[in-house]
Order: sequence, then structure tokens, then C-alpha cells
Amino acid sequence: MNFQPILLGVLGTQEIIIIAIIILLLFGGRKIPELMKGLGKGIREFNDAKNTVRKEIEESSTETPQNKQ
Repeated sequence: MNFQPILLGVLGTQEIIIIAIIILLLFGGRKIPELMKGLGKGIREFNDAKNTVRKEIEESSTETPQNKQ
């Protein structure tokens, strides 16, 4: 028996169109801009938090043990 691996995350044009139609049917044309706005805010907040943590790590790694006292 020859099993082909399932490739998750690989979407073709047809799959993307089907997903877009389903989203349009579920949320309607008026709710999609609100949904995208909320998604954009969430991504922006995530990136801000990621950058803050990265900055804190870089600052703490550049401190010498004498400066920490």
C-alpha cells in the first residue's frame, strides 16, 4: 500500500476560492471589513508584543553583571 503524505498548509486556487465563498456566505459582505480590521489589529498587537520582548531580551543580554546591581 502506498500512502501519500497529507500536505497541510498547501492551498491551491480552487481551495482559496471555496474558502472565500464560505466566509462570504457565513459573515456576509458587511461583516467582512470588520472581521479584517479586527484581524489586522490582532496581528499588529502580536507584532508589538513580539518586538517588545525581543527588545527586552537584547537589552538584558547587553547588560554586564556589574550594571545589574
